[in-house]
Amino acid sequence: MFDKILIANRGEIALRILRACKELGIATVAVHSTADSDAMHVRLADESVCIGPPPARESYLNIPALLAACEITGADAVHPGYGFLAENARFAEILAEHKISFIGPSPKHIRLMGDKIEAKRTAKKLGIPVVPGSDGGITSDEEALRFARAIGFPVLVKAAAGGGGRGMKVARSEADLSEALSTARSEAKSAFGDDAVYLEKYLSTPRHIEIQVLGDGKGGAVHLGERDCSLQRRHQKVLEESPSPALNAEQRAKIGDIVANAMRELKYLGVGTVEFLYENGEFYFIEMNTRIQVEHPVTEMITGIDLVNEQIRIAAGGAIGFTQKDITFQGHAIECRINAENPATFRPSPGRINHYHPPGGLGVRVDSAVYQGYTIPPYYDSLVGKLIVHGRNRNECLMRIRRALDEYVVDGIETTIPLFRTLVRNPDIADGNYNIHWLEHFLAEGGLSG
Repeated sequence: MFDKILIANRGEIALRILRACKELGIATVAVHSTADSDAMHVRLADESVCIGPPPARESYLNIPALLAACEITGADAVHPGYGFLAENARFAEILAEHKISFIGPSPKHIRLMGDKIEAKRTAKKLGIPVVPGSDGGITSDEEALRFARAIGFPVLVKAAAGGGGRGMKVARSEADLSEALSTARSEAKSAFGDDAVYLEKYLSTPRHIEIQVLGDGKGGAVHLGERDCSLQRRHQKVLEESPSPALNAEQRAKIGDIVANAMRELKYLGVGTVEFLYENGEFYFIEMNTRIQVEHPVTEMITGIDLVNEQIRIAAGGAIGFTQKDITFQGHAIECRINAENPATFRPSPGRINHYHPPGGLGVRVDSAVYQGYTIPPYYDSLVGKLIVHGRNRNECLMRIRRALDEYVVDGIETTIPLFRTLVRNPDIADGNYNIHWLEHFLAEGGLSG
């Protein structure tokens, strides 16, 4: 097992990792920018190191500063959390060159799944169902038109190195295609430094279903069920739940086994999430995230398995602590991502939290690094915390999360709590009758104000 882990992240995920380390008896090092000197994980860590000014490129993305922090403190492993350098293969390689363990997959698998075109090719070879589309990057408008006619409009133009909805445009007809290609290429170049794009069939009313996996890097792997992440705004997840109200036990087991078998063949190491669009009973692979996910607590609540603990143990050379048959799914869980944003316009609302009272009670979990008097800085994402609720069934879970949201107090800044209070009382959400476009339509129709 590792002696000391440096947590190369901030906010609630840094605190989540710190808690797992404490429970494993591992010493912790918190790194922080000058804007995060009063952060909760900095206060609770065994040691802390300031790695630069507020801009992420000068602190949390500053690999030399992180290496120096490892050397100063004697950390023998780095946990990257999610975002920042979590899926940076070169960072993992540099750590290895300095004999520091990277708590995550191999650089090879990070690169493979980070390239959306190669990831799709690999998924197809491994027997994972994929969305119909081009086999590789599109080099010209003429080539794009041939593919689009073959698979049928509408089509989705996607950045090969993309993520978070950037470099992604819909072409509903031949007349739209050229502009969609140009815009997607421009966004991809600006966001990722790579303007390569490819085409996929655009599904009109799919759900977003993802499968949580865990591999030992030696050919052993298990799946921990699915999460339904269909409530999205601008391709960003807003609410997640498990199990999905759209799947039955047979469908869950079938797609889970397909993914677990693929991870065994790949010899995947650590946690990962294979994401699908699901429509009319069919699954279509879209990407794999080679890191811990923001929404991982949903899976932890229904399985009782500490994913970060397992992630650390496996990175240290340990075996997966259970078999597929050992994993059982109990009850239902829902997570709301509470952001420091105006609930109607989504305008960021950084600032000082004057009063803070998280909800509690049976089955209620809040993953947050904020506290009363804390100031949310304007330099990073606007996540205040994640409210996760577990119940014996979906109805109990919905009743519990309604109650918990009514208890939640974050005063001094605007948050998306009012949005969630409305959503969890909406008949469509209560019935599980929604898809990836539902929230956008709801907001466009003035659902929050109505």
